[in-house]
Amino acid sequence: MAKHGKRYREVAAKLTPSHRYPYPEAVGLALETASSKFDETLETAVALGVNPKHADQMVRGAVVLPHGLGKTVRVLVFAKGEKEKEALDAGADYVGAEDLITKIQGGWMDFDKAVATPDIMGQVGKIGKILGPRGLMPNVKVGTVTFDVAKAVSELKGGKVEFRVDRAGVVHAPVGKVSFGAEKLLQNLAALMDILMRLKPTTSKGTYLKGIHLSTTMGPGIPVDPADVKNLIRLL
Repeated sequence: MAKHGKRYREVAAKLTPSHRYPYPEAVGLALETASSKFDETLETAVALGVNPKHADQMVRGAVVLPHGLGKTVRVLVFAKGEKEKEALDAGADYVGAEDLITKIQGGWMDFDKAVATPDIMGQVGKIGKILGPRGLMPNVKVGTVTFDVAKAVSELKGGKVEFRVDRAGVVHAPVGKVSFGAEKLLQNLAALMDILMRLKPTTSKGTYLKGIHLSTTMGPGIPVDPADVKNLIRLL
């Protein structure tokens, strides 16, 4: 069994069993657990009342966080011609087509996000089995298959977060660094939850937000009151 540090245990002891906290209090408690020497990330896990086995209940999307993620994102763009220059001017780290595909087939994976223009997707499909399992395959639903590569690169560099409900019906997403402070983290959370609420499938019945937890990289999970989401979204 893993052993937790003194500060972790002290904060965990403050949590009331079965109690769900409003967002401001939950974020405050989460930040108290951030005792590591590195700048920890605050993450959220949202259990949704959906059945991911049904295509019409697959919740997937992306959100540009108001204050970003606080980390450097290496963006690769599959493009040719004018779009290649456009991607480079926008700050893309790597731009190309067949050359990059061959490089990736050889095992190179030194990037965090990938964008592709629609006309290149047929070729990118050759490495779908490599990119897909790593969550790197460009997808039109999250805006990474587009001719507007400048916008896509800018958003990814600025802290765009892609999310997808897992097999258990849970969405996991980072919302920023502890060093941001409570106010900025709450605004990032508001942006994410606003999108999640807008993506509620019409075929989803019953309770949509079944459970919400916040935690820092090394901290305990803190349950949040789903009823407080409306108050949170008002921060936008």
